[in-house]
Amino acid sequence: MLESIGISSQSELFSDLPSKHINPTLNLPDSKSEFDLVAEISMLANSNEIPGKIPSFLGAGSYRHFIPSVVKQISSRGEYMTSYTPYQPEVSQGTLQVGYEFQSMICELTGMEVANSGMYDGATALAEAALMASRVTSRSEIIILDTVSPRYYDVVKTFLKSSNISLIQANSIEHIKSLASDKTAAVLVQSPNFYGYIETLSVIEHITHNVSALFVISSDPISMAFFKSPGHYNADIVVAESQPLGIPPSFGGPYLGIFACKKKYLRQMPGRIVGRTIDQDNNPGFVLTLQAREQHIRRESATSNICTSAALIALTSTVYLACLGKQGLKYISELCYHKAHYAVSSIEKIPGYSLPIDGTFHKEFVIQCPKPPKEINSILRQNNIIGGYDISDLVTNGMLLCFTEVNTKSEIDQLITILKSIQ
Repeated sequence: MLESIGISSQSELFSDLPSKHINPTLNLPDSKSEFDLVAEISMLANSNEIPGKIPSFLGAGSYRHFIPSVVKQISSRGEYMTSYTPYQPEVSQGTLQVGYEFQSMICELTGMEVANSGMYDGATALAEAALMASRVTSRSEIIILDTVSPRYYDVVKTFLKSSNISLIQANSIEHIKSLASDKTAAVLVQSPNFYGYIETLSVIEHITHNVSALFVISSDPISMAFFKSPGHYNADIVVAESQPLGIPPSFGGPYLGIFACKKKYLRQMPGRIVGRTIDQDNNPGFVLTLQAREQHIRRESATSNICTSAALIALTSTVYLACLGKQGLKYISELCYHKAHYAVSSIEKIPGYSLPIDGTFHKEFVIQCPKPPKEINSILRQNNIIGGYDISDLVTNGMLLCFTEVNTKSEIDQLITILKSIQ
């Protein structure tokens, strides 16, 4: 290997590094028994103040929802945690069946005809949707509304950077209308958007399809149980982050991307697709279907370069959805909606606070504070409350607050009491 890259030794390979960083002396403590190590780590962990331990109203893409204990119990069973890579169906029936059930539930939730068995996360799912739209339409421009999560926007921008596809940001529906043309491959929107509000999807859909572009919606799966599904608005591709479906925030990952589309675009859909079939003895079984293996392992021949999926996370979300069922998920979504609206009805009455954005929201909304959110959050922390997400760079003194079913009335009242004291 050294000869191939034209150097003579390993030390020469690292010659650009400062000498102090090459084999440095590590200041490691003395070894401990497992018992003592667990005790020390537990002590350090207990010093953290985390959501659940104290009230939290932080969302912005990662959400706390109650996860029934049965979810972990079932998803840990050996029948489901079979071989991770499902290319050999004879030994991977557990993994494949979970993928099939996950796809079926996602189709019901999104109102779409087909879904794959999972993507890396919601952001990369949106980026893959942009690439897929360009393949389907043979066009090279993507319009993305500026209310899409800034982190999602950055990921889409990164994915398209090395392609010949242009990414254009629109700041309103009228702006979308002025930008849309026969060069537009897709219009990307998020609803509920980054600020928590529902977009006027029917109007955007009309503008998009009027120029024969694909309509791509990124959404919150919990909200789909309360509002009309993205499929109702004639979306061509629907993506989402599956983290709210049974996955704890976990410091930001690992998460799971949802990807669904109309059946006519199935052959261009990235990721794995699991189908139900019968074997030679006429017994039902599951296999990967409708895609060549090049889709997953050969970069130069594939329509997508995603070569795996977060299968364990998909298993967990599948169990979560199965445990809650349609009515249970709807109830959770209703709780989020009503608790958020209970909170906003009190906050908007506090002198110095206002709602800078009009519209319908689900579980998140923006408040404009009398002081910078950094100061507000510092005071809240002193009162054992984790506040909202600082969006001052987007909205002057703006804070994004989130309310889910795990936020009790007493917690919300406590938040409102502290906000009243900050003027």
